[in-house]
Amino acid sequence: MTFRAEVRAWLRDSLTGEFAEARGLGGPGREHEAFDLRLAWERHLAAAGWTCLGWPEEHGGRGASIADQVAFHEEYALARAPARVNHIGENLLGPTIIAFGTDEQRARFLPPIVAVRELWCQGYSEPGAGSDLAGVRTRAELDGDRWRVTGQKVWTSLAVEADWCFALCRTEPGSTRHHGLSYLLVPMRQDGVEVRPIVQLTGTSEFNEVFFDDAVTGAADIVGAPGDGWRIAMATLGFERGVATLGQQVGFRHELEAVIEAARRTGAIDDPLLRDRLVRSWIGLRVMRLNAIRTMEGPPGPETSISKLVWGVWHRELGELAMDVLGAGGMIADGPPYELSDAQRLYLFSRADTIYAGSNEIQRGIIAERVLGLPREARP
Repeated sequence: MTFRAEVRAWLRDSLTGEFAEARGLGGPGREHEAFDLRLAWERHLAAAGWTCLGWPEEHGGRGASIADQVAFHEEYALARAPARVNHIGENLLGPTIIAFGTDEQRARFLPPIVAVRELWCQGYSEPGAGSDLAGVRTRAELDGDRWRVTGQKVWTSLAVEADWCFALCRTEPGSTRHHGLSYLLVPMRQDGVEVRPIVQLTGTSEFNEVFFDDAVTGAADIVGAPGDGWRIAMATLGFERGVATLGQQVGFRHELEAVIEAARRTGAIDDPLLRDRLVRSWIGLRVMRLNAIRTMEGPPGPETSISKLVWGVWHRELGELAMDVLGAGGMIADGPPYELSDAQRLYLFSRADTIYAGSNEIQRGIIAERVLGLPREARP
């Protein structure tokens, strides 16, 4: 049996009983859906050895090839298995610890990620800085055997559920921009951490504000050396845009198919302008897949910013296309008090796609300066 067939068979046999009810649940704009059931499902995945596939075997993974990882994520999405709750730990923090952490950190933090016993969130963005990651003002001071952290993060996905946060903090007083930053691992379940959900256009709240008020973490809970946070943080962003994006694109395909079906149902398919946009959307999705595969052939680099720029714009435009296909009826909620259809949720949440994880403006700057080698943009 091929690896892809093995994955397909296991998913078919496992997405039964209570787990069958989780099919299609979760994901961007819908992280509130059946979270406890999805957590139980992901621990079921872990028990069967289906988490952290690409990690080296000595760190709890399978050492799976890129091709096998692609097969898993595509089959997972095709089976409409529930959205993962451990994405940040498995795909961002875990690879970062493997690449830059100490042996003690690997022994402490990797097994709970593999087993889905501890969940993580990412403490990067801050008020007043947005996508300008070098504008970090959250500070951390070493006080004996622990760091004391004070500051605020914003747009922190899944912070309510997270047990830990990897946070970029300014640890050298008087430093500016990307100098003097450190990459700290901070426990969320303590008196010095407050999480405030942010209600979005969709009515849901997977984004949060996080306030650190003299929060503490161990002196050893720093990845890399003090002041080396910028390099570590950039590596994490590279890991973020790995093979899981191909599974994301299968989800995009399901959304596009739903929009095409709606166009047939409403008669919008007969409008030559809308039909042209549907074809362009289909072509764009194919281009995304080919570009994603191309960027996986080497180590993560600034070229991955191209993928984020492309899919962010494509997905936002798909949401706009969905509304145009529905016409005036798309402006009416599916039910009281604010029940949204899938198309309406797609439109509203996809407005964020070109902002979070690095706004389009920031991505274009990275591509211009670090990929194309153009002169740096003038900065105040």
